[in-house]
Amino acid sequence: MTTTAPQAPEVLTFGRSGVDIYPLQTGVGLEDVESFGKFLGGTTANVAVAASRLGRRAAIITGVGDDPFGRYVRRELRRLGVDDVHVVVDPHHLTPVTFCEIFPPDDFPLWFYRRPTAPDLQVHTADVDLDAVRGADLLWLSVTGLSEEPSRQTHHDVLEARQRRGHVVLDLDYRPMFWPDAAAATSEVQKVLGQVTVAVGNREECEVAVGETDPERAADALIEAGVEVAIVKQGPRGVLGKTRAGERVESPPIPVTPLNGLGAGDSFGGSLAHGLLAGWDLATVLHRANAAGAIVASRLECSTAMPTPAEIDHLLEKGTLP
Repeated sequence: MTTTAPQAPEVLTFGRSGVDIYPLQTGVGLEDVESFGKFLGGTTANVAVAASRLGRRAAIITGVGDDPFGRYVRRELRRLGVDDVHVVVDPHHLTPVTFCEIFPPDDFPLWFYRRPTAPDLQVHTADVDLDAVRGADLLWLSVTGLSEEPSRQTHHDVLEARQRRGHVVLDLDYRPMFWPDAAAATSEVQKVLGQVTVAVGNREECEVAVGETDPERAADALIEAGVEVAIVKQGPRGVLGKTRAGERVESPPIPVTPLNGLGAGDSFGGSLAHGLLAGWDLATVLHRANAAGAIVASRLECSTAMPTPAEIDHLLEKGTLP
């Protein structure tokens, strides 16, 4: 009897995972919330789920605790189509939990319970299957993974093993609570920009990465630092994309009534990964990623809110939410 070797993931993310605890009442602080929903969370977990919803084979490198929430994260990853074979179970640290408050349309405070550290920041190079890193069609990393050791060195080793093959995307996802200060983040980000092919972030994250908040100058600075494609999220002005080859695309926002803006960027990221792998032109990639983000912004949860291709088509063709 012959067995077929498992296929390498098309999208392999490396970074945060955990449990999101979202209030089922909006417009009130956590001290007044009476009921909550529990969801898979963490930006790189959400990106993997978003890519899976769009039909991609997705997997994640991350860490969880040897606890009930760790078992929940692994089970939800599998249920949502993400291979958990690269998830490291840490016997010493608890799976992180994140609470949010929801004040539509644009205020969504996050409260991270990750101290003194979290399992996803304790992944060592020895824990990582570097053949999977080399074999994935697209590798997605987050700046948070550079915030402390041993995760920082593991990220450097993963990038060294990858050697910029195919698509290597760095999410400039800067979270101040994970860093001693912005200057420390700037120093670490600038060490890796030359090893990735795509960088994506909002204006504030671009300021941390390359010292620029103006979208045009930020995109140019990212390209000068070594990336092939720079994508700058401009909030109500949409998204700007520039390439080393000189292409410039500005994709306008898609208006929706937001319920919870958290997770919209991860949905954008999963769709970005899907579009890059599909070989679409940059305008199409950004337009569909904008739509994917808009759909999730209109929903309460993150991971389980990620849209299908049909839902993105519906929004783009009809102008209404699916």
